[in-house]
Order: sequence, then structure tokens, then C-alpha cells
Amino acid sequence: MIATDEKRKLYDTIDEKIETLLQMKPDEASRLSAHEVIRRVYTDPKLGLSWKEADERIKLYGFNEFSVTEQQSLWQKYIEQFKNPLILLLLGSSFVSICMQQFDDAISIAVAIIIVVSVAFIQEYRSEKSLEELNKLVPPTCHCLREGNVQTFLARNLVPGDIVLLTMGDRVPADLRLIDAIDLSIDESSFTGETEPSVKTSQQIPASKSNGIESKKNIAFMGTLVRCGHGRGVVIGTGEFSEFGSVYKMMAAEESPKTPLQKSMDSLGKQLSMYSFAIIFFIMALGWFQGRHILEMFNIGVSLAVAAIPEGLPIVVTVTLALGVMRMAKRKAIVKKLPTVETLGCVNVICSDKTGTLTKNEMTVTSLITSELYQAEFTGVGYDAKGHCMLLDEGKDYKQQMDSIKLVLEVGCVCNNADIIEGQLRGQPTEGALITAALKVNLSDVREKYIRLQEYPFSSEQKIMAVRCLVRSQMNEERFFVKGAIEKVLNYCTHYSSNKELVPINLDRKSQYIKEAQFMGRKGLRVLAMAYGSKLEEMVFVGMVGMLDPPRPGTAESVRTLHGSGIKIKMLTGDSEETACAIAARLGLYAYGSTAVSGDEIDNMSEEALILKLPNVSVFYRVGPRHKLKIVKALQSSGCVVGMTGDGVNDGVALKKADIGIAMGKVGTDVCKEAADMILIDDDFYTIMGAIEEGKGIFYNIRNFVTFQLSTSIAALSLIAFATMIKIPNPLNAMQILWINIIMDGPPAQSLGVEPVDHDVLKQPPRNVKEPMITKDLIFNVLLSAGIIISGTLFIFKTEMSDNMVTPRDTTMTFTCFVFFDMFNSLSCRSQIKSVFTIGLLSNKPFLFSVIGSIIGQMLVIYAPPLQKIFVTEALTLQDLLFLTAISSSVFIVSELKKFVYRQALKRQKRKEVYQNDFV
Repeated sequence: MIATDEKRKLYDTIDEKIETLLQMKPDEASRLSAHEVIRRVYTDPKLGLSWKEADERIKLYGFNEFSVTEQQSLWQKYIEQFKNPLILLLLGSSFVSICMQQFDDAISIAVAIIIVVSVAFIQEYRSEKSLEELNKLVPPTCHCLREGNVQTFLARNLVPGDIVLLTMGDRVPADLRLIDAIDLSIDESSFTGETEPSVKTSQQIPASKSNGIESKKNIAFMGTLVRCGHGRGVVIGTGEFSEFGSVYKMMAAEESPKTPLQKSMDSLGKQLSMYSFAIIFFIMALGWFQGRHILEMFNIGVSLAVAAIPEGLPIVVTVTLALGVMRMAKRKAIVKKLPTVETLGCVNVICSDKTGTLTKNEMTVTSLITSELYQAEFTGVGYDAKGHCMLLDEGKDYKQQMDSIKLVLEVGCVCNNADIIEGQLRGQPTEGALITAALKVNLSDVREKYIRLQEYPFSSEQKIMAVRCLVRSQMNEERFFVKGAIEKVLNYCTHYSSNKELVPINLDRKSQYIKEAQFMGRKGLRVLAMAYGSKLEEMVFVGMVGMLDPPRPGTAESVRTLHGSGIKIKMLTGDSEETACAIAARLGLYAYGSTAVSGDEIDNMSEEALILKLPNVSVFYRVGPRHKLKIVKALQSSGCVVGMTGDGVNDGVALKKADIGIAMGKVGTDVCKEAADMILIDDDFYTIMGAIEEGKGIFYNIRNFVTFQLSTSIAALSLIAFATMIKIPNPLNAMQILWINIIMDGPPAQSLGVEPVDHDVLKQPPRNVKEPMITKDLIFNVLLSAGIIISGTLFIFKTEMSDNMVTPRDTTMTFTCFVFFDMFNSLSCRSQIKSVFTIGLLSNKPFLFSVIGSIIGQMLVIYAPPLQKIFVTEALTLQDLLFLTAISSSVFIVSELKKFVYRQALKRQKRKEVYQNDFV
């Protein structure tokens, strides 16, 4: 080992030393011999670093962890909530009210602001996790060689040049160039998406074969898990300089986009402000030109401003989203930020990881073919022995078939390093699947018949695993057991088993076996062939098994439902093309006309070329983190709202960049949960459907509130404007306008936001995010309702003011008529399509109670003497109330008729489409 002082002479500056050591990337290290890597990082493979040298390197390279950008303080995060345009507008309205000495109104607006800001802040603060969560992937301790002794200490203290020892169950603490690898297999699924653990070697990899993470067999990557075996490696990258660190930096560089709802709310706030103040200015100017007192008109104008500005909208949005979050939590979906909920209703493309998301990440033997070509299928999934073996050749001898099947599984169990203890797998998923299949045919103690003498581990070059054993009953008899790729296993076979007799194998027979294997491969199965013999060069072929990483229950049905609602689903996986396409076809993702694109092809495409290719692509295979990010960006550039599901480190960057990132809660890494906007507790793809239903329902509820609020605001503004234009006294005084404002923004309006979600919304196509919240249809509905309210209210006012003198009775009748119109209007706004009688008069209990409460409040304003003085009202007769009810109900009746006509038009359109499709 070179002394520290001696090494320092090799460098002119510290920067040069940092560059020399930390530029050892996995690509470069894999192409060098272990000896050359050790020489470059100035360490000793037998002694390791000294504690003094390690401390020096920590000063130079930092700890083996991720630096987190400085977080905002709590008060800064709270102030951040006030940047919403609607909140700023409300603050201005409150300031004007204070200037006009309307303190009650100023207080009510201030309370509304505080409620909205506080709810949003608390929800965001509780949901957000800092990037420090990433450090959980770095194991707390590691086994390292220091000064010739194996020491156990915190992994954060590792530095380049340290010698780390790995054994089964360890999580790799940093990027390592392996020096020794004895039966070492590492689960890299969080990086590559590959189900099978990667078998490691210490040999250098030629440059031509070292493309991609999965090909670097001599590198152990930070955060991956040692499945079996043991090994030793030299640290070549720590913290942000590791392969995982590059994913971290990509995540930190990407900003989460604004949600469609946030954009809609920003736009809506600006529109409402502009339109409202334009009308108010017009009313004040017109009254002034007509010779009315400017102070009176200004007072009316301020009251109208308070009525026009939708201070209830932020509350409705916040409460509606918060309730949606709580409902989704009950459906096993955790949302980290409130606006994310509604984004689900806009998603039109879902990019889904395969392993662990669409599939269970559990290998299961589903098919078996013996050397006699007997066929069997196995039921059950995972590593639970519950399941059966079903013979497909019913006309043949049952005992012969079962003996042949057991012989295949016996080879698979003996040539195996896995164990299943109380339903839990210890070892590789493939080997666990073989043991499980053996248990299903009551083959549990087969290993006890043999004594293992030697193992020939699986390698990517040989593609087989073999063991040499002694038969316990005949201690002088040796036997080899082999499993692996069928073309490799057949190369060792000179015979095949035919009902316990050995028959020489010929080319036709081998060709037949290969065809059967290819047939299983096209079904998405991984095929393993089995053989045994007294010599490795003279093996007896006994059969093959087909294994499947089964789709999650209900996933195929979810895919069909989402396709039916206009959402496209694209599968992203690190698997091979054959396996990826077979699984996609099984789930209904890959059909005639679909294409598959590899990660290498994506690398060679420009973003423009990828955008053109995307519409017909259903499957992306052999893709890594950069490919996934490029796919998400290309989809967003083409105008799509992208949902991304995933569970591994390799999904983290794309999850953060997507419009909504969806992480798996059970098998998901801390990284993907940190990057995601939503976490599925049960890892069930089906849960996404419920989340989308909630997202769509929330937007419709917010739109219903906006429809009600705008129609009431326009009616109130226009009522005063028309009265001013036709030179009649104002039908409502300032206090009455403020009371209407309380009703308009109060409980009846708020309760529209908690309308139960209509399950039929899932059948509706995703919302077009380019379409503003105030659409032509919404404007028509608003103007229609406002027109009826204005006409009815002015009719009452003109009828009552027969002597051209405004009396308390006149304003009371007009005022009450407007409030009743509001109540019926809110009832009709509960749904834009369905009849209130269809969705149920009592289905929204908060709405029912709020309407009843508002009517009681109006009665108190009319009949309670103290309130009569404040609002300048007088008592009305029962006949008056019934007359006003009949007039004001017209807005509800017209709305119901309009909905009926619209529904009939939709039915005719659907019948026409069905007829055209049948004709074609």
C-alpha cells in the first residue's frame, strides 16, 4: 500500500486527485482488470485502506451520501401559498372593504383566505418528504477491510479505494468493481427491471459487451441486493458519483410540472377579475353620468366587487381536493399534494413499468413438457404450494406421466440453491418457482437423496447451472444435474428419457424440443431445460418447464376499462422483446398494428422522430432511466398528460417528470416514492381506475360550483346594471347584496364541491387540458340561468313597484325572490347532465342541510325585527312566499328540460354510431 505522503507527490493539485479517482465510472471500470482498477485507486486488496488515508479521502470526496438542497423555512413555505392569483385578488378585495369600513366583510374574506392557505400548507407539509429519503437506499452499515482487518461501520464513511465484503442479504453500499465473486448473484431489478438476479463475475468485460447496466457483470451497484453467494469489491463510486447518484442528479434537475387544475385556476382567477371589474366600472360610470351620488354608486360598486370576486372558489377547490385525498386514501391510494388529485382526470397516457407493477415480480412454473412430450399445467402463483398439477394428455398412463413430471422437477430441485421457509423465498425467484412446483406434486424431500460435491454456477456465457452429487443409497455413484437454456442443455445430451428407458437422441428429436420451447416462449414464458447423467458430456434430457411472472389480478380488466375511457397505456420494461410483447399481449396492451421499440432505438432517435413514432408504440423494451425520461418528455411535447407508474430506482426520474407519478407502496423503493405524486398502498394497478374516477369527479364538482357562482354573480351584477341603465332605483341595497354574497359563497355553494362522485364519469374521455374551465357550454348554461334569474327578479321588482316608489316590501319581495332563485339554481347545478331526481335529492346531505339552513336564515332576515332593521325588510305572507317559490322554480325547471334534451341527443348520437359501426 502506498503511503499518503508518497501519493500526494503524484498530484499537483487536490482537484487533479479528485478527478483521477472519481472519474472511475462503471463503464471504464468494467473494461479494466481488477488489478488495474486497484492500482488506479491506490489501495491494497489484502489490507485495504488505513484509517488515516480513509479520513483524508473523506475530506476530499465527502461522505457516501446525497447532498440535499437547502429547504425553505416553514414561514417561507406558508407565504408561498399566497402567490395564487385568486388569493391575491381576495386580499385586494379585503383591503378595499377595510377602506370602505365594511369590516364584517373584510373579516369574512380574511378568514376564507386563512382557511385556504392553512389547509393547503398543512397538507403539503405533511405529504412532502425531502430528498434525504434517498439515503435510505444506502445501508446503515457495511463490512469493509481496513488495515488488514474486517471492520463493520456506517456505509456513509466509505471512500473510493475501500475494499468491501459482500454476502447474501447485504445491500451493496457503493459502486464496486468486483475482485472476487463466488456464486454471487445480485438483484438489480430496481435499476434494470429484470426479474432475474444478475450473476456476477470478477473478469473484465470487453468494450463491445459492456453496454447497459445489465451487461456489467463485474460491477456491483449501490442500492442493489445480494441474493446469494459472496464476493469482494473495491469502491469506485460513492454518493452522487455512483450510478445511483447519476439517477439522483437527474431527478434533482427535473421540475415537477404545474397540474392542469393549477393552470385552470390561475387562468380563471384572471378572467373573473377582469370581467368583474369591467362591469363594476361600467355600472359606477353609468350611475355617475346619470347624476347619481358618486359615493352611493361607489358603495354599491364595492359591494358588487365583493359579490363578484369568488372568494368561495379557493375554499371549494381546497376542500373538494382534500375530501378527494381522504376518499382515495380509503381506496388505498395516498396523494402527496392536493392539486394532484384532479390531474388524474386529465391523464390520457399511462406509461407503466412491467415488473412489480403490471406483474407480481414472482416467478411461477405454469407449464411443463417432459422428454416424452407429456404436457402439464400448474395452477397457483407465487411461492405458496397451494395449487395443482393438471395433466393435458388424459388418454395416456397417469402414473407414467406423473413419474416423468417428477423426474423433471427432481432435477430442478437438486440443481438449486433456493429455499422456501414458511412461504418466504430465500434465493433466486427462478429456483424458488421450481421448488414450489415440486411441492405441488408432493416432491418435498428429494434433495436428501443426494450429497452435493461440486457446483458449476450459472454464467451468461454458458447459460447453464450444474451440480455434481453422490447418491446416498449408492455412495460410489456420482450423478450430474443440469438446468439452463434448452439449446445449451441439449448440447450436453446424448439420450432422452422415455418412461425410465434411455433412448439415443437425434437431430429431429432435438428440433422438436426446441420448437416446443419456442412455443412456450411466445406465450411469455421463460423456459428452463433439465437433464441428468453420470458424465457431464453424456447427459439424459428429461424435459423443460415454462415460468411466468404472472400479471397482477384484475390488471387486464383495468387495462380494458382504461382503454374504453380513452386512456392509452404503454408498457416500459427492461425485459427482452419476446417476453415484453408476450406479457403485453396477455394484458391486452399489444395487439394487431402495435409496435415495440427498444432502448437502443430510442438512443438513436431524435425527440421529433420519437414523437412521430409514439402513437403506434405499445411496448418499450430494454429501457433504462434516461429512456423513460425521454419517452415521458416526448409524450408531453406531443400534448399528452402523462401518468407514470413504477417501483424501482430506474423509474424515479420519469416519475418526477411525469404529470402524475404513481409509485408502488409495497415493493417500491424510497426513491420512487419520493419522486411520485401518488403511492398505491396495495401495488394494485386496478386502484388507478378508482383514482382516475375521483380525479374526474372532483373536476366536475368544481365546475358545478363555478357554474353556480358565475350565474349568481352575473345575475347580481346585471340586475344592478339593468336597473341603472333603465333609470329605476336599485332593487337591492348594499346589505342585501352582501347577504346574497354569503349565500353564493357559503354552505349551499360549498356543498356542491362535496357532491358524491358519479361512477359514470369513468366512461367519459380524459379532460382536454387545453380547454379552459369556462367553456362555451358552461357560458351558455351560466347565461341561461342568469337570464332567467334577472328576468324573474326584475319582473317581481317592477310588479311590486307599481307606484314608482321603492318600499321595504318591494325590496323584500325582490330580495327574497333572488335568494329563492339562488336555491333552485344551486339544485340544478348539482349535475350538468343528469337529472337531480336521478342522482337523488337526498344523496348529498351537506347540500340538503345547507339549503335548509339558508332558507331558515332568509326567513329570519324577513321576520326577525333586529334583522329587519339591518336589511330594511318587512314580513311577507304565506301567499307571497308561495308565489315567489313558483316564479323562482322556473330556473330549475328550464335546467331539467335542457338536460333532458341533451341526454336524448346523446342517445341518438350513440345509436347512430352503433348503426354505422354495424354497417361497416
